[in-house]
Amino acid sequence: MLAAVGVLALLTIMPGPDMAVMTRVGLAAGRATASRTALGIVSGLAVWGLLTAAGLAAILAASARAYTVVKVAGAIYLVFLGVQTLVRRRRRAVIDDDGDAAREQSATGGFRTGLASNLLNPKIAVFYTSVLPQLVPDDAPTTPTLVLLVVVHIVISLVWLNVYAAALESARMLLQRPAVRRTLDLVTGAILVAFGVRVAVAE
Repeated sequence: MLAAVGVLALLTIMPGPDMAVMTRVGLAAGRATASRTALGIVSGLAVWGLLTAAGLAAILAASARAYTVVKVAGAIYLVFLGVQTLVRRRRRAVIDDDGDAAREQSATGGFRTGLASNLLNPKIAVFYTSVLPQLVPDDAPTTPTLVLLVVVHIVISLVWLNVYAAALESARMLLQRPAVRRTLDLVTGAILVAFGVRVAVAE
């Protein structure tokens, strides 16, 4: 179990679409909205966990057509977020962002962004149905242990993403300088687009 938790922790802290989305929201709207985004991301993990327990995620993992539909939708969403960030790069400050930041600061805006980015990532379904069972110890009951590992993954993800949101907030004064912000928007937008393309071409 300790080895399984270690694997989940390593997979959680590896840079991916979730980190890119957190960076985008954290820089645009601050820690509170980033925390809501983190909650949306782990809520997506919870949904995938429930679908896995119900056997529905296995269908998605086994069906090329279903996988492709979710994959394309997720790729389009990530590319949309990336392009939106690149467009915003041309503006000097968040306050002049034509309301984009204000919309992200709404009570549910950040949550929806995190939830959508995770639900539209079919690799979570594949991970939960193919990799996660391999982490169950031989002498442990399969279904309860799978549920426990999903809960552990959710807790680790929530803690890590909030630590990352706090780090972004601590560095926000520096990161909000116009030249630095434009560079970060360029990098973050390009990464989101790259992740979208990567998701789109994944088999």
